Amino acid sequence: MKLSMIRSACGSLRIHSARSGSRVSGFTRRCPPVGPANSRMILRTASATSSGGTNPKLSVNFGKLSQNDDGFECDSSLREVVQSTKEAMLALHRRNPAIQPLLAIIQAGEVDGLLEINKKMAVRIGLNITQICLAKECSEDDIVEEVLKLNEDPRVHGVYLHLPPASLTTRVLNTLKPEKDVDGISDLNIGRLVRGDLSKGFVPPIASAVLDLLEKHDASLEMKTVLLVGGEGPLGVSLQCLIERSGMVVLKSHWSSNNLQRQVMQADALVLFGAGNMEVPPAWVNAGAALIRCEPTLETDEHAIETGIGYLTAAYRTQNVVRSCSRWVQEQQYQPWHLHSLKLQPLTPVPSDIAISRAQTPKPVDQLAEEIGLLPEELEAYGRSKAKVRLSLLDRLHKQPDGKYVLVAGITPTPLGEGKSTVTIGLVQALSAHLQLNSFACLRQPSQGPTFGVKGGAAGGGYAQVIPMEEFNLHLTGDIHAITAANNLVAAAIDARMLHEATQTDKALFNRLVPSVNGARRFSPIQISRLRRLGINKIDPASLSPEEISTFVRLDLDPSKITWQRVLDTNDRFLRKITVGQASTEKGQARETGFDIAVASEIMAILALADSLVDMKNRLARMVVGTSRSGQPITAEDLGVSGALAVLMKDAIKPTLMQTLEGTPVFVHAGPFANIAHGNSSVLADKLALKLVGRDGFVVTEAGFGADIGMEKFFNIKCRASGLRPNAVVLVATVRALKMHGGGPNVSAGAPLPKEYIDENLSLVAGGCRSNLRKQIQIAHLFGVPVVVALNVFKTDTQAEIDLVCEIAKECGASEAVPCHHWAQGGRGSIQLAKAVHEAASRTSDFQFLYNTEMPIVEKIRTIAQKVYGADDIELTPEAKAKIDYYNQQGYGSLPICMAKTHLSLSHMPNKKGVPTGFVLPIRDVRASIGAGFIYPLVGTMSTMPGLPTRPCFYDIDLDPVTEEITGLF
Repeated sequence: MKLSMIRSACGSLRIHSARSGSRVSGFTRRCPPVGPANSRMILRTASATSSGGTNPKLSVNFGKLSQNDDGFECDSSLREVVQSTKEAMLALHRRNPAIQPLLAIIQAGEVDGLLEINKKMAVRIGLNITQICLAKECSEDDIVEEVLKLNEDPRVHGVYLHLPPASLTTRVLNTLKPEKDVDGISDLNIGRLVRGDLSKGFVPPIASAVLDLLEKHDASLEMKTVLLVGGEGPLGVSLQCLIERSGMVVLKSHWSSNNLQRQVMQADALVLFGAGNMEVPPAWVNAGAALIRCEPTLETDEHAIETGIGYLTAAYRTQNVVRSCSRWVQEQQYQPWHLHSLKLQPLTPVPSDIAISRAQTPKPVDQLAEEIGLLPEELEAYGRSKAKVRLSLLDRLHKQPDGKYVLVAGITPTPLGEGKSTVTIGLVQALSAHLQLNSFACLRQPSQGPTFGVKGGAAGGGYAQVIPMEEFNLHLTGDIHAITAANNLVAAAIDARMLHEATQTDKALFNRLVPSVNGARRFSPIQISRLRRLGINKIDPASLSPEEISTFVRLDLDPSKITWQRVLDTNDRFLRKITVGQASTEKGQARETGFDIAVASEIMAILALADSLVDMKNRLARMVVGTSRSGQPITAEDLGVSGALAVLMKDAIKPTLMQTLEGTPVFVHAGPFANIAHGNSSVLADKLALKLVGRDGFVVTEAGFGADIGMEKFFNIKCRASGLRPNAVVLVATVRALKMHGGGPNVSAGAPLPKEYIDENLSLVAGGCRSNLRKQIQIAHLFGVPVVVALNVFKTDTQAEIDLVCEIAKECGASEAVPCHHWAQGGRGSIQLAKAVHEAASRTSDFQFLYNTEMPIVEKIRTIAQKVYGADDIELTPEAKAKIDYYNQQGYGSLPICMAKTHLSLSHMPNKKGVPTGFVLPIRDVRASIGAGFIYPLVGTMSTMPGLPTRPCFYDIDLDPVTEEITGLF
């Protein structure tokens, strides 16, 4: 029988059985009062007899017991401890009225007097109590199992192991969390006491009681000798340390020592342990010597359990519980960072990315987490160097002010990319490792498609990377795999449902969808939700009419209007259009469909925009997968699959904690496509980071592609969803891209750069600055956010080109423009950028959205086209107009707009560089991601499944089977 006793508000004990999963009716048992017979004092003082003889007479002349109003016996020491503990309880409740310290007691065998003393003392102080009763012959494994449960229970603040000495094994003691070891007997807590560090540990209660009595002895014992007899083990060690620190001299002996008499006679105070029936002859004891007999026992011997030291020990134990609770409350508050940066020794020439990453040893992720104020219970480790962070952090720090919010965007890029990720990482390395400012980078998780295709890794580069870069670029913590599984479960549910509806009657469908279990039919909760959406307010399956049954069981999906596709995290061009259902078992239900790359799934966009598990679950339910033949949208909840999707995604919603080369923290989370989706990392990662960095810290996140795409969507979509407001924008430019926009020749991935990009050419640089760079700065100013231009310096850039870019950027409205050398120097190469960002973010931001979501869909599209892209107007195809009419009819008209267009030009024409003008933006189609919460117009043809080039990156990627080292990632 295992019993759990919880003290009720009136101080009683409520007992419940936990045997075989059963529960017996609770009953209340009030603890009987402790009478005078149960409170005999054990401290004695030896004095000479009246005849002056040598045999001392032991008498109680110190700490006389007195009875208080409620029948509880106290001496002066006990009264002081109880009073101070009650005052600590009151102070705790004043700060946190909802907090109630809880002491958990694990006992083996029958209840004894010492246990009752501790329970009564806990009740007197005002603690809650839970008591776990194990069999007297319980095994070590039984005890460890219960201790592990209490370790993980946040309601428990202290654990009292009321067990036979033989059961207090090293394994049992060290299984108990040190912060809940209120008896101070685990190896770690004993070590802390010996070292003199009690900021986290506890003094053993019986040691505190003994020291208290010694210090209150009639005559001062300073520099006097205290003899410990039988004090072996942790208690003896801790007591010796405490007594010596109080200025007394400690000698140790044991009961079988031949020198015991001589040692007793020389001692000014005696502390006896494990005496049992043994007594120290009075003739051995010095006149005036203090004698303390410590008899912790589980027996019911009246003399043993009635000792006053038991009450004082119990009082100190409750004091430790209150102290533990106070520490726990303090830990829940925001903790200042104690970040230890990792040292870099940059080499010239700069080695490969993977060589740099492998040369740096990352900190253990639990150490990093502790340095930035995360609690152990908020971390879910995935190996040594990465961990998921639980969303409970937001509840713990909900009152903590946010830090500064900085977005890294870029000018219109070349096909090679301009290094927004490296700038982001270099910036946080500079802020934290060099300027000692709290900062967090929030990055997207890269798709494995480009990793093995043409682009390679996305962990940054050079001496500005996330490490380990192999783990960052490959599976990480499996979020993309979870998205793939969830997405394809929806696809499977769609085709299976169409098959079953096509081959079964209404009655057969109903009988299978609502099966009879043990003679009864019941709707599942998700089916009841569908009934309510259909206007059928019934919960009894037998009460539905034939018409209602037909409406309920038939989604009647139109195969030609299914918008949901399967996904795969691999670049596979031959899956862009496929035919499914060709097997004879599918009974002619063949249809054309296709695959997208996994990061193009709407579920990825939902992951990036959700602000809680509840929000994600609701968004998953709202996803529209197609349209019925009657024109009604069919959702994932209609399919009955949304709850299962939430189960698949429950871990993916937690951001992954990693670190930069210099040991500064990074959140890696989500990675939606930046063309058909919004191209930003998750709202949740940003929110967690903003709480962790503190009011004066910085969160730096990145937007995909150029500012006209990623930044615009960050502001109009992500900031609407999150409620967060940015303080500054870092606009990344390169001399290479500026030359392209200034009239330079085309740049192609995999081809050598033309000489114009290698040789100095100030004319091309100036042309790019006064066209594309100026326009991107103006786009940021549309939202009222200050801009710092970060020039990502390449080794081919000349000083004249660098100076020209910085000069013109400031003329175009940038708050500051600085060259960045993080790729070659790490954070030290971005110190100037960090200072500029600090200055810009300190200014008052006048952030505003570009449009009101209540504007008509067409007007929202036109606003983006004209104000951001510079188009004269928009032109919608008949299909696009029909879709907009349909979305308005369904109530989706107030969603924000997520434009799907090329990232290689401000216009819809990839070859038009600089700032194209005089064009009309064609809207080929308009689609909706209702779960994610946006409408996305298609500008031209958008591929959502990349293909592999002639020579993919995988030619260079390999594994050493002996060392397991990966080569070829970059």
